[in-house]
Amino acid sequence: MQVLRGEDFGIMGMISLRKLFCTVISCTGLWLSLSFASDIKEPNVAGSFYPEDPKELSAFMDTILLNAGHPEVSGDLGVLISPHAGYQYSAGVAAFGYNLSAKDKFDTIVIIAPSHAMAFSGVAVWPKGSFKTPLGDIPVDSDSCARLTELDPGIKENPGAFLGEHSLEVQLPFLQKGLKTFKIIPLLCGEMTLADTQLLAHSLLLLSKEMRFLVVVSTDLSHYHPYADANRIDADTISLLKRLDAQGLYAAFISGKSEACGIFPLLPGIFYVREAGFDRVGILKYANSGDVTGEKEKVVGYLSAVIYKGEGPGRAKGESGMLSLSQKKRLLTIARDSIATYLKTGKKMQLSEKDTFLMQERGAFVTLHENTELRGCIGNLLGTQPLYLTVRDMAVEAATGDPRFTPLTAAELIKVEIEISVLSPMERIYSADRIKLGTHGVLIKKGFSSGVFLPQVATETGWSKEEFLNVLCTQKAGLPASAWKDKDTQMYIFTADIFSEKELKDK
Repeated sequence: MQVLRGEDFGIMGMISLRKLFCTVISCTGLWLSLSFASDIKEPNVAGSFYPEDPKELSAFMDTILLNAGHPEVSGDLGVLISPHAGYQYSAGVAAFGYNLSAKDKFDTIVIIAPSHAMAFSGVAVWPKGSFKTPLGDIPVDSDSCARLTELDPGIKENPGAFLGEHSLEVQLPFLQKGLKTFKIIPLLCGEMTLADTQLLAHSLLLLSKEMRFLVVVSTDLSHYHPYADANRIDADTISLLKRLDAQGLYAAFISGKSEACGIFPLLPGIFYVREAGFDRVGILKYANSGDVTGEKEKVVGYLSAVIYKGEGPGRAKGESGMLSLSQKKRLLTIARDSIATYLKTGKKMQLSEKDTFLMQERGAFVTLHENTELRGCIGNLLGTQPLYLTVRDMAVEAATGDPRFTPLTAAELIKVEIEISVLSPMERIYSADRIKLGTHGVLIKKGFSSGVFLPQVATETGWSKEEFLNVLCTQKAGLPASAWKDKDTQMYIFTADIFSEKELKDK
Protein backbone atom coordinates (compact mmCIF):
# COMPACT_ATOMS: atom_id res chain seq x y z
CA MET A 1 0.00 0.00 0.00
CA GLN A 2 1.34 3.46 -0.88
CA VAL A 3 2.06 5.73 2.09
CA LEU A 4 -0.36 8.63 2.07
CA ARG A 5 0.81 12.00 3.36
CA GLY A 6 -0.59 15.48 3.73
CA GLU A 7 -0.39 16.23 0.04
CA ASP A 8 -2.53 13.16 -0.64
CA PHE A 9 -5.23 14.00 1.86
CA GLY A 10 -6.65 17.49 1.76
CA ILE A 11 -8.26 20.52 3.22
CA MET A 12 -10.79 18.93 5.57
CA GLY A 13 -8.40 17.08 7.86
CA MET A 14 -6.23 14.01 7.94
CA ILE A 15 -7.50 10.44 7.82
CA SER A 16 -5.28 8.15 9.89
CA LEU A 17 -3.59 5.40 7.93
CA ARG A 18 -4.82 2.88 10.47
CA LYS A 19 -8.42 3.95 10.02
CA LEU A 20 -8.10 3.95 6.23
CA PHE A 21 -6.42 0.55 6.22
CA CYS A 22 -9.06 -0.97 8.48
CA THR A 23 -11.82 0.61 6.41
CA VAL A 24 -10.40 -0.81 3.18
CA ILE A 25 -9.91 -4.29 4.63
CA SER A 26 -13.26 -4.47 6.38
CA CYS A 27 -15.15 -2.99 3.46
CA THR A 28 -13.43 -5.33 1.05
CA GLY A 29 -14.39 -8.32 3.15
CA LEU A 30 -17.95 -7.06 3.46
CA TRP A 31 -18.02 -6.49 -0.30
CA LEU A 32 -16.92 -10.00 -1.03
CA SER A 33 -19.51 -11.44 1.33
CA LEU A 34 -22.37 -9.36 -0.04
CA SER A 35 -21.21 -9.85 -3.67
CA PHE A 36 -22.02 -6.37 -5.02
CA ALA A 37 -25.21 -5.82 -3.02
CA SER A 38 -25.41 -2.15 -4.05
CA ASP A 39 -24.85 -0.49 -7.40
CA ILE A 40 -24.19 2.90 -5.79
CA LYS A 41 -20.57 3.80 -5.14
CA GLU A 42 -20.48 5.98 -2.03
CA PRO A 43 -17.71 8.61 -1.81
CA ASN A 44 -14.51 7.62 -0.01
CA VAL A 45 -12.81 10.96 0.63
CA ALA A 46 -15.55 13.58 0.80
CA GLY A 47 -14.71 15.61 3.90
CA SER A 48 -11.00 14.88 3.65
CA PHE A 49 -9.76 15.45 0.09
CA TYR A 50 -12.55 17.92 -0.66
CA PRO A 51 -15.50 19.52 1.21
CA GLU A 52 -18.38 17.22 2.08
CA ASP A 53 -21.01 19.96 2.19
CA PRO A 54 -22.48 20.47 -1.32
CA LYS A 55 -22.71 24.26 -1.05
CA GLU A 56 -19.19 24.58 0.33
CA LEU A 57 -17.80 22.28 -2.36
CA SER A 58 -19.61 24.10 -5.15
CA ALA A 59 -18.45 27.52 -3.94
CA PHE A 60 -14.86 26.32 -3.53
CA MET A 61 -14.80 24.93 -7.05
CA ASP A 62 -16.38 28.03 -8.56
CA THR A 63 -13.53 30.04 -7.06
CA ILE A 64 -10.65 27.85 -8.27
CA LEU A 65 -12.16 27.44 -11.74
CA LEU A 66 -12.52 31.21 -12.02
CA ASN A 67 -8.93 31.77 -10.87
CA ALA A 68 -7.61 29.28 -13.43
CA GLY A 69 -8.96 31.24 -16.36
CA HIS A 70 -9.84 29.62 -19.67
CA PRO A 71 -6.93 28.13 -21.63
CA GLU A 72 -7.22 28.30 -25.41
CA VAL A 73 -6.69 25.12 -27.43
CA SER A 74 -8.18 24.84 -30.91
CA GLY A 75 -9.02 21.25 -31.75
CA ASP A 76 -10.77 18.08 -30.63
CA LEU A 77 -9.81 16.84 -27.18
CA GLY A 78 -8.68 13.24 -26.77
CA VAL A 79 -7.11 13.00 -23.31
CA LEU A 80 -7.07 15.21 -20.23
CA ILE A 81 -4.29 14.60 -17.67
CA SER A 82 -5.18 15.74 -14.17
CA PRO A 83 -3.73 15.38 -10.64
CA HIS A 84 -5.51 13.63 -7.79
CA ALA A 85 -4.23 14.99 -4.48
CA GLY A 86 -6.36 16.77 -1.89
CA TYR A 87 -7.99 19.83 -3.38
CA GLN A 88 -5.96 22.16 -1.13
CA TYR A 89 -2.86 21.04 -2.96
CA SER A 90 -3.76 20.18 -6.54
CA ALA A 91 -7.21 21.57 -7.37
CA GLY A 92 -5.73 24.84 -8.60
CA VAL A 93 -3.73 22.88 -11.19
CA ALA A 94 -6.58 20.54 -12.15
CA ALA A 95 -8.90 23.50 -12.75
CA PHE A 96 -6.97 24.54 -15.86
CA GLY A 97 -7.76 21.28 -17.65
CA TYR A 98 -11.36 21.11 -16.55
CA ASN A 99 -12.01 24.68 -17.66
CA LEU A 100 -10.85 23.63 -21.10
CA SER A 101 -12.74 20.34 -21.25
CA ALA A 102 -15.96 22.05 -20.20
CA LYS A 103 -15.97 23.93 -23.52
CA ASP A 104 -16.68 20.68 -25.32
CA LYS A 105 -19.61 18.39 -24.57
CA PHE A 106 -19.08 14.70 -24.00
CA ASP A 107 -21.79 12.22 -23.19
CA THR A 108 -19.30 9.73 -21.76
CA ILE A 109 -16.03 10.17 -19.86
CA VAL A 110 -13.50 7.34 -19.54
CA ILE A 111 -11.57 7.83 -16.30
CA ILE A 112 -8.34 5.83 -15.93
CA ALA A 113 -6.83 6.10 -12.46
CA PRO A 114 -4.20 4.22 -10.44
CA SER A 115 -4.97 1.97 -7.50
CA HIS A 116 -3.36 3.05 -4.22
CA ALA A 117 -5.51 1.05 -1.80
CA MET A 118 -5.49 -2.45 -3.31
CA ALA A 119 -2.86 -4.47 -5.15
CA PHE A 120 -3.99 -6.39 -8.24
CA SER A 121 -2.95 -7.05 -11.82
CA GLY A 122 -4.67 -5.60 -14.86
CA VAL A 123 -7.60 -3.19 -14.87
CA ALA A 124 -10.62 -3.05 -12.56
CA VAL A 125 -13.96 -1.69 -13.75
CA TRP A 126 -17.03 -0.70 -11.73
CA PRO A 127 -19.56 -2.26 -14.11
CA LYS A 128 -22.90 -0.61 -13.37
CA GLY A 129 -24.90 1.72 -11.14
CA SER A 130 -23.62 5.17 -10.21
CA PHE A 131 -20.95 7.11 -8.31
CA LYS A 132 -22.17 9.47 -5.62
CA THR A 133 -20.53 12.81 -4.73
CA PRO A 134 -21.83 15.75 -2.67
CA LEU A 135 -22.92 17.29 -5.98
CA GLY A 136 -25.12 14.34 -6.97
CA ASP A 137 -24.97 10.93 -8.63
CA ILE A 138 -23.12 10.12 -11.86
CA PRO A 139 -24.41 7.11 -13.85
CA VAL A 140 -22.00 4.43 -15.03
CA ASP A 141 -22.13 3.65 -18.75
CA SER A 142 -22.73 -0.05 -18.11
CA ASP A 143 -23.06 -1.02 -21.78
CA SER A 144 -19.68 0.50 -22.62
CA CYS A 145 -18.08 -1.07 -19.56
CA ALA A 146 -19.32 -4.46 -20.71
CA ARG A 147 -18.05 -3.77 -24.21
CA LEU A 148 -14.56 -2.97 -22.90
CA THR A 149 -14.40 -6.21 -20.94
CA GLU A 150 -15.17 -8.02 -24.22
CA LEU A 151 -12.43 -6.15 -26.07
CA ASP A 152 -9.74 -6.48 -23.40
CA PRO A 153 -9.50 -9.63 -21.25
CA GLY A 154 -7.30 -7.70 -18.82
CA ILE A 155 -10.30 -5.61 -17.71
CA LYS A 156 -12.23 -7.34 -14.94
CA GLU A 157 -15.31 -6.41 -12.94
CA ASN A 158 -13.80 -5.63 -9.54
CA PRO A 159 -15.88 -3.15 -7.53
CA GLY A 160 -13.89 -3.96 -4.38
CA ALA A 161 -10.84 -2.25 -5.85
CA PHE A 162 -12.68 1.09 -5.70
CA LEU A 163 -13.26 0.97 -1.93
CA GLY A 164 -10.96 3.44 -0.20
CA GLU A 165 -9.52 4.74 -3.49
CA HIS A 166 -9.31 8.50 -4.04
CA SER A 167 -7.58 8.92 -7.42
CA LEU A 168 -10.70 8.47 -9.55
CA GLU A 169 -13.17 10.03 -7.14
CA VAL A 170 -11.49 13.46 -6.95
CA GLN A 171 -12.02 13.94 -10.70
CA LEU A 172 -15.80 13.61 -10.42
CA PRO A 173 -16.80 16.96 -8.88
CA PHE A 174 -14.77 18.77 -11.56
CA LEU A 175 -16.66 16.88 -14.25
CA GLN A 176 -19.98 17.63 -12.58
CA LYS A 177 -19.26 21.36 -12.50
CA GLY A 178 -18.38 21.46 -16.18
CA LEU A 179 -20.46 18.87 -18.01
CA LYS A 180 -23.66 18.57 -15.98
CA THR A 181 -25.12 15.48 -17.70
CA PHE A 182 -22.80 12.61 -18.63
CA LYS A 183 -21.90 8.98 -17.91
CA ILE A 184 -18.58 7.52 -16.85
CA ILE A 185 -16.52 4.42 -17.58
CA PRO A 186 -14.53 4.05 -14.33
CA LEU A 187 -11.24 2.13 -14.62
CA LEU A 188 -8.57 1.51 -11.99
CA CYS A 189 -5.14 0.25 -13.05
CA GLY A 190 -3.14 -2.22 -10.99
CA GLU A 191 0.20 -3.65 -12.08
CA MET A 192 0.46 -3.78 -15.88
CA THR A 193 3.02 -4.65 -18.50
CA LEU A 194 3.74 -2.32 -21.40
CA ALA A 195 1.84 -4.75 -23.64
CA ASP A 196 -1.14 -4.57 -21.26
CA THR A 197 -1.27 -0.79 -21.61
CA GLN A 198 -1.12 -1.06 -25.40
CA LEU A 199 -4.00 -3.53 -25.45
CA LEU A 200 -6.11 -1.22 -23.27
CA ALA A 201 -5.32 1.64 -25.66
CA HIS A 202 -6.32 -0.42 -28.67
CA SER A 203 -9.57 -1.43 -26.96
CA LEU A 204 -10.33 2.24 -26.34
CA LEU A 205 -9.63 2.94 -30.01
CA LEU A 206 -12.13 0.27 -31.07
CA LEU A 207 -14.68 1.68 -28.64
CA SER A 208 -14.09 5.18 -30.01
CA LYS A 209 -15.30 3.97 -33.41
CA GLU A 210 -18.65 3.19 -31.80
CA MET A 211 -19.05 6.31 -29.64
CA ARG A 212 -17.42 9.62 -28.73
CA PHE A 213 -15.75 10.10 -25.35
CA LEU A 214 -13.03 11.98 -23.48
CA VAL A 215 -10.34 10.07 -21.60
CA VAL A 216 -9.32 11.50 -18.22
CA VAL A 217 -5.97 10.22 -16.93
CA SER A 218 -5.50 10.65 -13.20
CA THR A 219 -1.90 10.99 -12.05
CA ASP A 220 0.43 12.99 -9.85
CA LEU A 221 4.10 13.30 -10.77
CA SER A 222 7.19 13.03 -8.55
CA HIS A 223 6.77 12.36 -4.84
CA TYR A 224 8.63 13.69 -1.79
CA HIS A 225 11.78 15.14 -3.35
CA PRO A 226 13.27 18.55 -2.51
CA TYR A 227 11.69 21.33 -4.57
CA ALA A 228 14.49 21.78 -7.11
CA ASP A 229 14.91 18.02 -7.65
CA ALA A 230 11.17 17.59 -8.14
CA ASN A 231 11.11 20.31 -10.79
CA ARG A 232 13.98 18.64 -12.64
CA ILE A 233 12.44 15.15 -12.52
CA ASP A 234 9.03 16.42 -13.57
CA ALA A 235 10.53 18.49 -16.41
CA ASP A 236 12.01 15.29 -17.85
CA THR A 237 8.64 13.54 -17.54
CA ILE A 238 6.84 16.42 -19.23
CA SER A 239 9.43 16.47 -22.03
CA LEU A 240 8.67 12.81 -22.81
CA LEU A 241 4.94 13.52 -22.63
CA LYS A 242 5.31 16.35 -25.16
CA ARG A 243 6.79 13.84 -27.57
CA LEU A 244 3.99 11.34 -26.81
CA ASP A 245 6.80 8.93 -26.04
CA ALA A 246 5.03 6.20 -24.08
CA GLN A 247 7.90 3.73 -24.35
CA GLY A 248 10.37 6.37 -23.23
CA LEU A 249 8.20 7.19 -20.23
CA TYR A 250 7.96 3.54 -19.33
CA ALA A 251 11.73 3.08 -19.59
CA ALA A 252 12.35 6.21 -17.52
CA PHE A 253 9.83 5.02 -14.92
CA ILE A 254 11.43 1.58 -14.65
CA SER A 255 14.90 3.12 -14.29
CA GLY A 256 13.69 5.59 -11.65
CA LYS A 257 14.49 8.66 -13.77
CA SER A 258 10.83 9.60 -14.09
CA GLU A 259 7.99 9.42 -11.58
CA ALA A 260 4.23 9.33 -11.98
CA CYS A 261 2.04 7.39 -9.57
CA GLY A 262 -0.44 7.05 -12.44
CA ILE A 263 2.09 5.70 -14.93
CA PHE A 264 -0.14 2.76 -15.87
CA PRO A 265 -3.14 5.02 -16.62
CA LEU A 266 -0.85 7.47 -18.45
CA LEU A 267 0.67 4.93 -20.84
CA PRO A 268 -2.60 3.68 -22.37
CA GLY A 269 -3.74 7.30 -22.60
CA ILE A 270 -0.71 8.12 -24.76
CA PHE A 271 -0.91 4.93 -26.81
CA TYR A 272 -4.61 5.62 -27.43
CA VAL A 273 -4.12 9.16 -28.76
CA ARG A 274 -1.28 8.02 -30.99
CA GLU A 275 -3.53 5.38 -32.56
CA ALA A 276 -6.50 7.74 -32.77
CA GLY A 277 -4.56 10.60 -34.37
CA PHE A 278 -4.52 13.10 -31.50
CA ASP A 279 -1.04 14.54 -31.99
CA ARG A 280 -0.89 17.87 -30.16
CA VAL A 281 0.10 18.29 -26.51
CA GLY A 282 -0.89 21.31 -24.45
CA ILE A 283 0.80 21.78 -21.06
CA LEU A 284 -1.75 23.92 -19.25
CA LYS A 285 -0.25 24.13 -15.75
CA TYR A 286 2.53 22.57 -13.70
CA ALA A 287 3.15 23.17 -10.01
CA ASN A 288 3.99 21.19 -6.91
CA SER A 289 2.83 21.19 -3.33
CA GLY A 290 5.70 23.49 -2.36
CA ASP A 291 4.21 26.22 -4.55
CA VAL A 292 1.02 25.99 -2.48
CA THR A 293 2.27 25.43 1.06
CA GLY A 294 5.71 27.02 0.91
CA GLU A 295 7.17 23.83 2.40
CA LYS A 296 9.78 22.76 -0.12
CA GLU A 297 11.75 20.02 1.59
CA LYS A 298 9.52 17.21 0.28
CA VAL A 299 6.99 18.02 -2.43
CA VAL A 300 4.58 16.30 -4.83
CA GLY A 301 4.31 17.33 -8.49
CA TYR A 302 1.03 18.13 -10.26
CA LEU A 303 0.27 18.55 -13.96
CA SER A 304 -2.71 19.61 -16.03
CA ALA A 305 -2.32 18.80 -19.73
CA VAL A 306 -4.39 17.92 -22.78
CA ILE A 307 -3.73 15.88 -25.91
CA TYR A 308 -5.78 16.93 -28.91
CA LYS A 309 -6.12 17.24 -32.68
CA GLY A 310 -5.83 20.48 -34.58
CA GLU A 311 -3.95 23.73 -34.38
CA GLY A 312 -2.76 25.39 -31.22
CA PRO A 313 0.05 25.69 -28.67
CA GLY A 314 0.85 22.00 -28.42
CA ARG A 315 4.51 21.07 -28.71
CA ALA A 316 7.13 23.43 -27.39
CA LYS A 317 8.29 26.04 -29.88
CA GLY A 318 11.11 24.77 -32.04
CA GLU A 319 10.53 21.11 -31.27
CA SER A 320 10.26 18.66 -34.14
CA GLY A 321 10.74 14.93 -34.19
CA MET A 322 12.14 13.23 -31.12
CA LEU A 323 15.27 15.29 -30.49
CA SER A 324 16.00 18.94 -29.87
CA LEU A 325 18.57 20.84 -31.94
CA SER A 326 21.15 20.64 -29.15
CA GLN A 327 20.63 16.87 -28.79
CA LYS A 328 21.12 16.35 -32.53
CA LYS A 329 24.32 18.38 -32.51
CA ARG A 330 25.61 16.44 -29.52
CA LEU A 331 25.03 13.08 -31.24
CA LEU A 332 26.74 14.25 -34.42
CA THR A 333 29.74 15.37 -32.36
CA ILE A 334 29.81 12.00 -30.60
CA ALA A 335 29.72 10.19 -33.95
CA ARG A 336 32.60 12.15 -35.51
CA ASP A 337 34.77 12.11 -32.38
CA SER A 338 34.14 8.37 -31.95
CA ILE A 339 35.33 7.62 -35.49
CA ALA A 340 38.39 9.86 -35.09
CA THR A 341 39.32 8.25 -31.76
CA TYR A 342 38.95 4.73 -33.11
CA LEU A 343 40.96 5.41 -36.28
CA LYS A 344 43.76 6.90 -34.16
CA THR A 345 43.83 4.46 -31.22
CA GLY A 346 41.90 1.38 -32.28
CA LYS A 347 39.77 1.78 -29.15
CA LYS A 348 36.25 3.06 -28.51
CA MET A 349 35.97 6.54 -27.08
CA GLN A 350 35.00 6.67 -23.40
CA LEU A 351 32.27 9.16 -22.57
CA SER A 352 29.26 9.77 -20.32
CA GLU A 353 26.02 11.71 -20.65
CA LYS A 354 23.61 13.54 -18.35
CA ASP A 355 20.85 14.21 -20.89
CA THR A 356 18.02 11.85 -19.91
CA PHE A 357 16.80 11.39 -23.48
CA LEU A 358 20.25 10.47 -24.78
CA MET A 359 20.51 7.98 -21.93
CA GLN A 360 17.41 6.07 -23.07
CA GLU A 361 17.81 2.79 -24.92
CA ARG A 362 17.09 3.63 -28.56
CA GLY A 363 17.87 2.13 -31.92
CA ALA A 364 19.91 4.23 -34.36
CA PHE A 365 21.65 4.08 -37.74
CA VAL A 366 24.77 6.05 -38.69
CA THR A 367 25.29 6.73 -42.39
CA LEU A 368 28.46 8.12 -43.98
CA HIS A 369 28.58 9.92 -47.35
CA GLU A 370 31.67 10.98 -49.28
CA ASN A 371 31.07 13.34 -52.21
CA THR A 372 27.35 12.53 -51.92
CA GLU A 373 28.07 8.80 -52.38
CA LEU A 374 27.31 6.23 -49.70
CA ARG A 375 30.48 5.35 -47.76
CA GLY A 376 29.05 3.19 -45.00
CA CYS A 377 25.84 2.56 -43.05
CA ILE A 378 25.37 0.40 -39.97
CA GLY A 379 22.59 0.47 -37.39
CA ASN A 380 20.96 -1.18 -34.43
CA LEU A 381 17.21 -1.49 -34.89
CA LEU A 382 16.02 -2.06 -31.33
CA GLY A 383 18.65 -0.41 -29.15
CA THR A 384 20.21 -2.41 -26.32
CA GLN A 385 22.12 0.41 -24.64
CA PRO A 386 21.81 4.17 -24.14
CA LEU A 387 21.33 6.13 -27.36
CA TYR A 388 24.61 8.04 -27.11
CA LEU A 389 26.53 4.75 -26.85
CA THR A 390 24.55 3.24 -29.72
CA VAL A 391 25.53 6.22 -31.89
CA ARG A 392 29.18 5.90 -30.78
CA ASP A 393 29.30 2.21 -31.68
CA MET A 394 27.34 2.46 -34.93
CA ALA A 395 29.52 5.34 -36.10
CA VAL A 396 32.64 3.20 -35.65
CA GLU A 397 30.95 0.24 -37.36
CA ALA A 398 29.80 2.37 -40.30
CA ALA A 399 33.37 3.63 -40.75
CA THR A 400 35.19 0.32 -40.36
CA GLY A 401 32.75 -2.59 -40.39
CA ASP A 402 30.41 -2.20 -43.37
CA PRO A 403 31.33 -5.19 -45.58
CA ARG A 404 30.39 -3.28 -48.72
CA PHE A 405 33.26 -0.82 -48.30
CA THR A 406 36.92 -0.75 -47.34
CA PRO A 407 37.53 0.69 -43.86
CA LEU A 408 37.63 4.47 -43.67
CA THR A 409 41.05 6.09 -43.19
CA ALA A 410 41.90 9.06 -41.01
CA ALA A 411 42.70 11.10 -44.13
CA GLU A 412 39.23 10.43 -45.52
CA LEU A 413 37.34 11.41 -42.37
CA ILE A 414 37.52 15.13 -43.12
CA LYS A 415 35.72 14.49 -46.45
CA VAL A 416 32.90 12.46 -44.89
CA GLU A 417 29.46 13.81 -44.03
CA ILE A 418 27.70 12.05 -41.14
CA GLU A 419 23.97 11.38 -40.99
CA ILE A 420 22.17 9.86 -38.00
CA SER A 421 18.75 8.23 -37.87
CA VAL A 422 17.37 7.88 -34.34
CA LEU A 423 14.55 5.38 -34.17
CA SER A 424 11.52 5.57 -31.95
CA PRO A 425 10.68 2.47 -29.90
CA MET A 426 8.67 -0.21 -31.66
CA GLU A 427 4.90 0.12 -31.31
CA ARG A 428 2.71 -2.95 -31.79
CA ILE A 429 -0.19 -2.30 -34.17
CA TYR A 430 -3.19 -4.44 -34.96
CA SER A 431 -4.15 -2.99 -38.32
CA ALA A 432 -2.23 -1.85 -41.40
CA ASP A 433 -4.46 1.23 -41.38
CA ARG A 434 -2.11 2.68 -38.76
CA ILE A 435 0.85 2.65 -41.17
CA LYS A 436 1.71 6.01 -42.77
CA LEU A 437 3.98 5.43 -45.75
CA GLY A 438 7.07 7.61 -45.65
CA THR A 439 6.57 8.22 -41.93
CA HIS A 440 6.62 4.75 -40.41
CA GLY A 441 9.15 1.99 -40.66
CA VAL A 442 7.59 -1.46 -40.27
CA LEU A 443 8.79 -4.65 -38.60
CA ILE A 444 6.99 -7.91 -39.46
CA LYS A 445 7.35 -10.97 -37.22
CA LYS A 446 5.81 -14.43 -37.49
CA GLY A 447 7.32 -17.36 -35.67
CA PHE A 448 11.09 -17.22 -36.15
CA SER A 449 10.83 -15.09 -39.31
CA SER A 450 11.08 -11.32 -39.34
CA GLY A 451 11.86 -8.44 -41.65
CA VAL A 452 12.02 -4.67 -41.49
CA PHE A 453 11.81 -1.67 -43.80
CA LEU A 454 12.96 1.79 -42.70
CA PRO A 455 10.53 4.72 -43.26
CA GLN A 456 12.36 6.07 -46.31
CA VAL A 457 11.89 2.82 -48.30
CA ALA A 458 8.33 3.74 -49.27
CA THR A 459 9.43 7.22 -50.39
CA GLU A 460 12.34 5.88 -52.44
CA THR A 461 10.32 3.13 -54.17
CA GLY A 462 6.94 4.82 -54.61
CA TRP A 463 5.21 1.58 -53.59
CA SER A 464 1.60 1.47 -52.46
CA LYS A 465 1.00 0.27 -48.91
CA GLU A 466 0.05 -3.21 -50.12
CA GLU A 467 3.17 -3.44 -52.30
CA PHE A 468 5.29 -2.20 -49.40
CA LEU A 469 3.95 -4.89 -47.07
CA ASN A 470 3.97 -7.67 -49.67
CA VAL A 471 7.64 -7.06 -50.49
CA LEU A 472 8.51 -6.74 -46.79
CA CYS A 473 7.01 -10.17 -46.17
CA THR A 474 8.59 -11.91 -49.16
CA GLN A 475 12.01 -10.28 -49.54
CA LYS A 476 12.82 -9.38 -45.95
CA ALA A 477 10.96 -11.91 -43.79
CA GLY A 478 10.82 -14.88 -46.16
CA LEU A 479 7.07 -15.17 -45.68
CA PRO A 480 4.17 -15.36 -48.14
CA ALA A 481 3.24 -11.97 -49.58
CA SER A 482 -0.08 -11.90 -47.74
CA ALA A 483 1.38 -12.88 -44.34
CA TRP A 484 0.86 -9.35 -42.99
CA LYS A 485 -2.90 -10.00 -43.13
CA ASP A 486 -2.58 -13.09 -40.90
CA LYS A 487 -3.77 -12.62 -37.30
CA ASP A 488 -0.76 -14.60 -36.08
CA THR A 489 1.64 -12.11 -37.69
CA GLN A 490 2.88 -9.31 -35.45
CA MET A 491 3.35 -5.84 -36.94
CA TYR A 492 5.32 -3.03 -35.33
CA ILE A 493 5.80 0.52 -36.51
CA PHE A 494 8.45 3.08 -35.66
CA THR A 495 9.55 6.51 -36.85
CA ALA A 496 13.01 7.91 -37.50
CA ASP A 497 14.41 11.33 -36.64
CA ILE A 498 16.97 11.83 -39.44
CA PHE A 499 19.55 14.64 -39.35
CA SER A 500 22.99 15.34 -40.78
CA GLU A 501 25.99 17.61 -40.34
CA LYS A 502 25.15 19.35 -43.60
CA GLU A 503 21.59 20.04 -42.45
CA LEU A 504 22.67 21.51 -39.09
CA LYS A 505 25.83 23.29 -40.23
CA ASP A 506 24.41 26.82 -40.00
CA LYS A 507 21.98 26.23 -37.11
